[in-house]
Amino acid sequence: MAGVEHATIGILILICLIIAPVLLYIKKAKRGRTFFVRRVAGIDAINEAVGLSAELGRPVSFCTGVTAVGPVLYACLGTLFHIGKKVAQYKSKLIIPQNDPEVMAIVEDTARDAYREEGRTNLFDPTNIQFLSNEQFAFAAGYSGIVQRERVGSAFLFGEFAAEALVLAEAGQSVGAMQVAASVSPEQVPFFICTCDYTLIGEELFAASAYLTREPIQVGSLLGQDKAKLLFLVIIVLGVLIATLNSIYPELGIKNLDSLILWQWW
Repeated sequence: MAGVEHATIGILILICLIIAPVLLYIKKAKRGRTFFVRRVAGIDAINEAVGLSAELGRPVSFCTGVTAVGPVLYACLGTLFHIGKKVAQYKSKLIIPQNDPEVMAIVEDTARDAYREEGRTNLFDPTNIQFLSNEQFAFAAGYSGIVQRERVGSAFLFGEFAAEALVLAEAGQSVGAMQVAASVSPEQVPFFICTCDYTLIGEELFAASAYLTREPIQVGSLLGQDKAKLLFLVIIVLGVLIATLNSIYPELGIKNLDSLILWQWW
């Protein structure tokens, strides 16, 4: 709670207004209420890609790129869990190349849980989760080799990526794999759009897990955060209007919203 003791009443009220919708929607979702989540073509294509690999008798690959342990990885795990369950149902092969030992341990547990959920733990092979290298281009070279040798039928590129993004995507395209990418790295999104069949942009990555699993906490969090963003949008619009009025009619002297938020009320 470092820093909260220095917050103004306005900041504390704003924090409560942001947190309250999240907690409210999580509570409603846990009670069984269903909420509409906008359809995203890229997320719908995940099941199609896994099914295509099963029809072709080719493996599925899931790559988290250079993602470290953190919120982005946790968002990817929900999608990996869903894909793992589908792969277990179809008795396909799931390959998960890794470049971070800590991430590798978490990913392995998630994949194993997915197989266990389907009652097919015997099909889970931990050797398919391979540590390649923690150097990005060595990792990219290792990934390309696996994709070429295994002739993967579908490739999922979810997480944070850097300069190796195009190398990874080109590897899948060269073997005719159906590719779905999702990245929070704005610089890499154009490369994925050019080389992948479907691309989730920015926050769509975080929505994918809630969309696929319909897990109450994730769905409630997703909807609550959307309401909080709407609040921020309203504050921004009001701030722009006040600043515009003050510049046109300076005699009005309307206080900006930031002065109200930061004002020491005690």
